[in-house]
Amino acid sequence: MASSAPIYLDNHATTAVDPRVVAAMIPYLTEHFGNPASSGHAMGWFAKEAVELARDEVAAMVGASPKEIVFTSGATESTNLAILGAARANRHKGQHLITLATEHKATLDACAALEEEGFETTIVPVQASGIVDLEELARAIRPETLLISVLMANNEIGSLQPVAAIGALCRERGILFHTDVAQATGKVPVHAEALNADLISITAHKMHGPKGIGALYVRRGRPRVKISALIHGGGQERGLRSGTLATHQIVGLGKTCVYALEALENGEVQEMKDLRDRLWNALQEGIPGVQVNGSMANRLPNNLNISIPNVDSKALLMATRRVAVSSGSACASSTLTPSHVLQALGTSYTEQHTAIRFGVGRFNTEEEIDEVAALFTEKVAAIQAMEAEMGL
Repeated sequence: MASSAPIYLDNHATTAVDPRVVAAMIPYLTEHFGNPASSGHAMGWFAKEAVELARDEVAAMVGASPKEIVFTSGATESTNLAILGAARANRHKGQHLITLATEHKATLDACAALEEEGFETTIVPVQASGIVDLEELARAIRPETLLISVLMANNEIGSLQPVAAIGALCRERGILFHTDVAQATGKVPVHAEALNADLISITAHKMHGPKGIGALYVRRGRPRVKISALIHGGGQERGLRSGTLATHQIVGLGKTCVYALEALENGEVQEMKDLRDRLWNALQEGIPGVQVNGSMANRLPNNLNISIPNVDSKALLMATRRVAVSSGSACASSTLTPSHVLQALGTSYTEQHTAIRFGVGRFNTEEEIDEVAALFTEKVAAIQAMEAEMGL
């Protein structure tokens, strides 16, 4: 008999914190609560040592130097610091930015904010797969192009962009390259040099770490990447992000990165992919006409975004409410407009309004996947039968 317990498959919105990460954080909330900036006593020294160890751990995950890691509150702040900070510090080199139509709102809104300061943004479309055409991206480059910002992995459809090739193009043209890897870490390899990246946004809560903590990688090679600070105050993080460091959160991020790196080698990623494929195969068998949004070949191993014909996604989520999934981008769930990502793929109005996003995580099981597939198959059939009976 199927369980009535909740099942969480919205791991692109956020993830459960790994118990190992929680255990590492707790002492810095209770016993070792000193301020890492307090240099006059042992409590401060101890906290500072913990922060620097975590900086090492974050750097190791992306193949960087610890000196290239700046702690922030998460990927949204990191992306704003990267785009706004780089544009303002280097505007004498050009005032043209390039990004993609499927980008996270943090990127699109940061670019829009810069347009009010005199910058110009070119938003490059993507193909039906969700992947950008590199030649079309290259054609958008101008002599005054300063920065290109592209998500490594899309938060809705899981599309993996050719970021290494984009970074190489930027390096060749002397353009700064920023990529947000929030959804990618722990699922695909992320290495700063291999990606040819100058700026990388990182967050903990998408990879089984705590909310409210992230980092920005800022390349220190030659020439060194210059960015302007957004937050001013005590001069923490080399003056790039002032404010008292949240030691417990930073410790949590560090350990999260350790386990994310391990996930690439211990079979965890393959397990998530197997669960994702198991779900997709079962849904295809049980729901006629179901289709996937975006490329299955160039996709995160834990992502499945589907459209179901003749079934409004909101109605389906109500009928399957013990399963936590998303009808679109969780970051924009308060809006009633269709997903801008699905619109960018050229999907129909119907496909946009029948979309469901599943995100498999570290703690999901085969039993849960089978329950979800059976429940969705049952409820889709019931909704379609009801709508047919009503002549809808």
